[in-house]
Amino acid sequence: MASTRKPTFKPANDTAKGAARPSTDPDPRSNAAPGDVISAERIVEPGQVPGRKGAGSKLAAAKAAAARKPKTGRPPAGQSAPDDNVIAFPEPKRHRTRRYILWTAAVTAAVVAAIIAGAVFSPALAVRAITVDGTKLLTVDAVQEALAPMEGKPLPQVTEQDVNDLLKPLVQVRSATIEARPPSELLVHVEERVPVALLKQGDSFVMVDVDGVQLGATADQSAVALPLIDAGAGAGNTQLFKAVAAVLDTLPADVLARMSAASAASPDAVELKLVDGKTVVWGNAEDRELKAKALEALLKMPADPKVPVNVYDVSVPRHPFTK
Repeated sequence: MASTRKPTFKPANDTAKGAARPSTDPDPRSNAAPGDVISAERIVEPGQVPGRKGAGSKLAAAKAAAARKPKTGRPPAGQSAPDDNVIAFPEPKRHRTRRYILWTAAVTAAVVAAIIAGAVFSPALAVRAITVDGTKLLTVDAVQEALAPMEGKPLPQVTEQDVNDLLKPLVQVRSATIEARPPSELLVHVEERVPVALLKQGDSFVMVDVDGVQLGATADQSAVALPLIDAGAGAGNTQLFKAVAAVLDTLPADVLARMSAASAASPDAVELKLVDGKTVVWGNAEDRELKAKALEALLKMPADPKVPVNVYDVSVPRHPFTK
């Protein structure tokens, strides 16, 4: 908008310091008397910038209008944006579902952990009874006495390693497995070493397994259905003993019970003696399983009074024979 000039007239102040000199230029628009000062004040409309009209004035007006507009965008540091400038979007359903699943899983895990901790340390599950099976050489009382430290211990804390460590002093035990029977019973399955022969020691006979471990002694040889290993292949002669013991360990239990003695002139010349006095020529330790099956088959053959058998030869297991 164009501005207008409204001339105003101010009387000269004679007392004012530095009074302006009266103008001598003729001005046909002025009716002022000599000695008066004409002052012109320019009235500027709001939004206008004083100065030259035209493009410059319009540019200045636009800048002034922009300065008066409220600013939008990120608020200054320490200030929050007005609420009417924030657009709230609803949370996606999959995010809510995922948060719910995570929360549920966390609660469930905490509950399960609490239950497990309670079971592991609860005195309600303490061992109060120890049941033992699988023993032949040992008595149940001997095993229970060895496992006495387990009593009072919570079942979930009992391990097979703990049980086997306690049973180590009992040489007859090869290994043991356990079974928990809540609330307070511990079942122990014992696997004993298997005696395969007798060794003569002084006035007694000692039972030994395939590893030469002494499992017990008896004064009466006939009380134990095991062959007596010849002194030459005794436990002191490791090579011969291993050869004979390996053969005896291969035999089925019913065949082993029919043996009265075992000997070996060398590891390749193992011989067995049956309780009826007949001899078994075994040979070396090769094909032990096949030889055991061949001997079992020969012993099951019906006896022929006309052709008595004194020797069973299984040294060549695919072609066994009797004589």
